[in-house]
Order: sequence, then C-alpha cells, then structure tokens
Amino acid sequence: MGKEQVFAFVDPELKPVLEELRCREPIFHRAAFGENTAEFGRRMDPSYWEVGASGRRYSREFIMQGLEHYPPVDAEAAGWTCTDFGLRALSPDTYLLTYTLDQAGRLTRRATIWLRTNEGWQILYHQGTIVSANEDDTIPPGADAPWRREARG
Repeated sequence: MGKEQVFAFVDPELKPVLEELRCREPIFHRAAFGENTAEFGRRMDPSYWEVGASGRRYSREFIMQGLEHYPPVDAEAAGWTCTDFGLRALSPDTYLLTYTLDQAGRLTRRATIWLRTNEGWQILYHQGTIVSANEDDTIPPGADAPWRREARG
C-alpha cells in the first residue's frame, strides 16, 4: 500500500460514513456542522477538547465562549479546501476522520474523532497540525527519530 493509500485510506464499506462526515469539516466552518452556538453545542460531546495547531489544548467551554464572541469563518466563502480524506472505524459508532485543510496557503493536517449518537453526529476530539514540510515518512536533517527520543525528566 502506497503512502497516499495509507494516509487517505477509506474502507469501501465506510464510504457512506465518509460522505456524512466530510461535509461537516472543517468543524465550526460549515453549515452542515452548525450555524450558531446552540447547534455547535449539540455537535460537541460534553467531554470534547482539542489541540490547536499551536499545540495549545482547548476545552469545550473555552471553544464555546470564543464562538459566542467571534463567529467562525465560512470555509466555502473563504475558499478553504479539504483534501486527502481518510476514515477509520474505532468502534461501531466512533470514527477517526483525517484530512488536509488548505486555508489560502496555510496547510494543516486535521483529525476529528466523531461519535454517532441517537441525536446525530458529535465530535469527541479534534486536532490540527501545521504542515511545515510536505515530505511524509522522512526525518528532518539533524532530528532524532520520534521513536528514539528519550524521556526528559
């Protein structure tokens, strides 16, 4: 299996789930995800949290407060594009959705854990990581392999 097949793999049986979820990404920036804070709140599991591209962690409460004061950008109107979708089933009702988001040249890799509930889809966790180099499966010059790093105490 080639790199692109690994990073953007979707089992054919999961294609219907992918179609349901991809229209909701990027979260908070698509009408299918929600259009106001009440809808955003229903889409977020009570234990939701995320890690931003900066590495900072954000609680559900912090995100909700921010959304009340600063309405999110509409991804479609801004010309943002999502590509390279991948989807993995973590359990019968829980899925890991991954993709690349291009925000007018700012590339991030995104991962959202989605839960299917009786009330609809909810997000459990989200992470965005800035793409600093488009060289997958390589170790930057001068860097140690991630699996060889020693714990620092």
